[in-house]
Amino acid sequence: MEGFPVIDLSKLNGDERSSTMEMIKDACENWGFFELVNHGITPELMDTVERLTKEHYRKCMEQRFKEMVASKGLEAVQSEVSDLDWESTFFLRHLPESNISEIPDLEEDYRKAMKEFALEVEKLAEQLLDLLCENLGLEKGYFKKAFYGCKGSPTFGTKVSNYPPCPKPDLIKGLRAHTDAGGLILLFQDDKVSGLQLLKDGQWVDVPPMKHSLVINLGDQLEVLTHSLQEVITNGKYKSVMHRVLAQPDGNRMSIASFYNPGSDAVIYPAPALVEKEAEDIQLYPKFVFEDYMKLYAGLKFQAKEPRFEAMKAMESTVNLGPIATV
Repeated sequence: MEGFPVIDLSKLNGDERSSTMEMIKDACENWGFFELVNHGITPELMDTVERLTKEHYRKCMEQRFKEMVASKGLEAVQSEVSDLDWESTFFLRHLPESNISEIPDLEEDYRKAMKEFALEVEKLAEQLLDLLCENLGLEKGYFKKAFYGCKGSPTFGTKVSNYPPCPKPDLIKGLRAHTDAGGLILLFQDDKVSGLQLLKDGQWVDVPPMKHSLVINLGDQLEVLTHSLQEVITNGKYKSVMHRVLAQPDGNRMSIASFYNPGSDAVIYPAPALVEKEAEDIQLYPKFVFEDYMKLYAGLKFQAKEPRFEAMKAMESTVNLGPIATV
């Protein structure tokens, strides 16, 4: 199997732009994941975010996690655990309204660093969406407009996770296998402790930890948006793929995953430019409001995506397909 795709974003500005765009296209079509280096977020900011995230876990979350483990008897399990994950998490919301000031126990320098980091990730997400549009032959800004909905904002937030050492890594997953429901996911992960894997061609493949890199993966909504006539409902041009986190016996793995998703009222359906004209009246593709998809996803996250797509297709007659909002 070919190596995991690592893309140097700085090469877009030189003679290697064409080959770099081709690498992004191949990664989106065949992997659903790629790793970015030289992405424009400074190493100094990333180092600060990492240091403060790990300090916050030690000060505020580690003891709570140990108490949860003890209360559920997880250190003594003898069979596979299928209904929970070996992770300690909290969530930050950035758009449409930030909740960072409301999260308890965050020191002021940590709040400030996460706000700055979120702004940089948001800009990078929108840059990447435009690169995806370019590769697909869509107008610049198409995905951003599709995500904005009538309220004029995407949904953008960050899941901050720690995966502590696990005494039973063969019986408990750090995070069970799933695809992501939303749009574009940008992950700042630990560069020393591994664990993230994706499913490719029936095999689990390690996503390599790299210093100051960001791991990008595509969510279900981008798969829907990139369907074309030649493809069945579960096979868009770009892929959302199953991935998981393995618990590790040693080391505490940090994961800061930012989700650039459609707004709650955004209507998601294949880009008309990707659907041949003769198929415009053929209802082969799901059309749904993102909030409705999320309600369904909440109960089916750790199951295959195809039944979710079929369920949304069955609901599509109730969706009003207005024009994509302009920013």
